[in-house]
Amino acid sequence: MSARMKQLVILSGKGGTGKTSLAAAFAHLTTEDHQSISVVVVDADVDAANLELLLAPRVIEREDFRGGQIAVIDQAVCDGCGDCVAVCRFDAIQQVDGFYKVDPIACDGCAACVYQCPVEAISMHDQVVGQWLRSDTRYGPLFHAALRPAQENSGKLVTMVKQRARLLALDEGYDLVLVDGPPGIGCPVISAASGADLALIVAEPTAAGVHDMQRILHTTDHFGVRSLVCVNKADLYPEGTAEIEVYCQEHRIRLVGRIPYDITVTEAMVQGEPITGYQPRSPASQALRAIWANVLEELDEVPV
Repeated sequence: MSARMKQLVILSGKGGTGKTSLAAAFAHLTTEDHQSISVVVVDADVDAANLELLLAPRVIEREDFRGGQIAVIDQAVCDGCGDCVAVCRFDAIQQVDGFYKVDPIACDGCAACVYQCPVEAISMHDQVVGQWLRSDTRYGPLFHAALRPAQENSGKLVTMVKQRARLLALDEGYDLVLVDGPPGIGCPVISAASGADLALIVAEPTAAGVHDMQRILHTTDHFGVRSLVCVNKADLYPEGTAEIEVYCQEHRIRLVGRIPYDITVTEAMVQGEPITGYQPRSPASQALRAIWANVLEELDEVPV
């Protein structure tokens, strides 16, 4: 790879396609490859982070993430008029034991009650909605996060985690930031893909899988991120794989590999290991090594 730090993001149009298994395998292969690529790994699926299950991280830094505000009523000032209840569209304010209180889960942070309160008894307060973490792993630093259930601002948390990883990579001269992206095409995906030099789309050879692959390719194209495609479990439905190949050919997208269905992938996950380390000679591992070589080839062509 060239001297400039590169960013690779692994995406898919839906969950469960194998992004995390690929990310863990790639992290492992950076240490196996004869080039010995230094990598900072990011788990950007903050709503359901699980890359840590395969990398055995040791947490060295942990910070709260404040992702929004909720209303808080000062009982010493509140005169009990109930105007806040009338204006709240989310039924987040209730009377309990003679006092009006805000349910922090139901509160949407709109601040309508703040403006409605005649005695200014209500104010907005930041709330902790999750944490971001920096860890050491066998393959390099890992930046990951945990957003609390039902909380919003996952896109903001993804951006924060990626920024921390990028700054470390720049400061310490790492070759690659490897991002295990969230599924779908929403705000967290856009945050994960932002600034990436290359995206690897993991597709499944099913009717829904082909459709979701097309959606995420439209998304990366819209934001100017060049994309590659690989097909996971490619041998389970050859007709679907053929459809993906035709689509890639018609749209001049490089198909960098096909991963066969391999039960050892599940065994590796149960053991908490990347498949390429757990069973290096398995069919899936051999396919992943070939895909990794193709991805490195494409990264080398990214302009400095």
